[in-house]
Amino acid sequence: MRIFIRLLVLFTFAVGLAIGARYNPGNIVVFFPPYRIDLSLNLAIIAILFLFVALHIALNALESARKMPARVAEYRQGKKERDANKALRESIRTLFEGRFGYAEKAASRAAELPENSSIAALIGARAAHHMGQFGRRDEWLENAASDASHKVARLVTSTELHVDQHDSEKALESVRELQANGSRHIQVLRWALKANQQARRWQDVLKLVKTLEKHHAIHPALAARLKDLSYEDLLKDHGHDGESLKRVWFEIPSAERKRASIALHAAVAFNDRGLFDESRLVVEKAMEEKWDERLLKPYRDAAAPEGSAALLSQIENCERWVAEHPSDAELALTLGTLCNRQKLWGKAQRHFEQAIDDAIAGETVREANLKLAQLFESLGQEEDAARCYKRCALATSL
Repeated sequence: MRIFIRLLVLFTFAVGLAIGARYNPGNIVVFFPPYRIDLSLNLAIIAILFLFVALHIALNALESARKMPARVAEYRQGKKERDANKALRESIRTLFEGRFGYAEKAASRAAELPENSSIAALIGARAAHHMGQFGRRDEWLENAASDASHKVARLVTSTELHVDQHDSEKALESVRELQANGSRHIQVLRWALKANQQARRWQDVLKLVKTLEKHHAIHPALAARLKDLSYEDLLKDHGHDGESLKRVWFEIPSAERKRASIALHAAVAFNDRGLFDESRLVVEKAMEEKWDERLLKPYRDAAAPEGSAALLSQIENCERWVAEHPSDAELALTLGTLCNRQKLWGKAQRHFEQAIDDAIAGETVREANLKLAQLFESLGQEEDAARCYKRCALATSL
């Protein structure tokens, strides 16, 4: 319909022009001495129109010629951008496919475009890292350092790659720079946790675990294991005297102090410094929370003096535990040790023999035979003592 209307308008205009030209008797005289040109008005109008069109075409041609270098440069730039963006997409795809050599080559092509250089450098760094080319990886990371807008991405990538390489010092350098810039999002904290764990900086690990727990960003089992390692390091002998060890222990949250794995480290540390009362208390509170036979060894090592109320309390506790765990060899060995300290010879012998019968671990068999041999020796039963010493020697050689 539109085409029909346009044709109708065009034909109407042509007819009107033809009729107007037919009945137009006007003339135009162009006088340029010594020349004189006479033209009809219609011809003059047509000539002016043609002249205008020709001039318009000529000017357009000149303008196009003037702009040609810029258009060529624009075309080349557009082609360069299309090729670089295509290479960037290819580098990302091949990186995810695990084709790291292709990914690094594509990243090199993508980096030719300044707008892509930083992100291409990070892709190239990852690809080089996965191929074990750590020197090239560091060169890629240095190339990305010039772009401030990608600083956080570069530092997070650097942290991740150095953690994967177990280069904890460089990873921690990146973490410190990130934290100085205020970047404390969850992924940064996770990489910082791994870096500090590799560096065995357990106090920092403990702080990060607590932070991640608040954000529900760490598995409870992993958090518990890392806390164990951290508290073990805090309670180890780092020049602590008795008072400083107590201070460290009471800085641990009360709920954590009742966990068997942490109580074990504390009990051993207290025993090493002669703080046997504290060691016994630690074990007893942990046992109230949950039974764990690993706590029995430091408990018997912390046996109170003969005839003391503390020793009698220890024996009562062990007898109560025996009712709940009648076949536990470690518990029988502990109760026998405490009875021996209290000079309850018969009970001590019975529990040592029960420990030998129920024991599976060679260390428990060896210790039970040794203590029984020493008991027989103190009672003057030399033959029984010699037999137990022999079994102790055999258990030690296994």
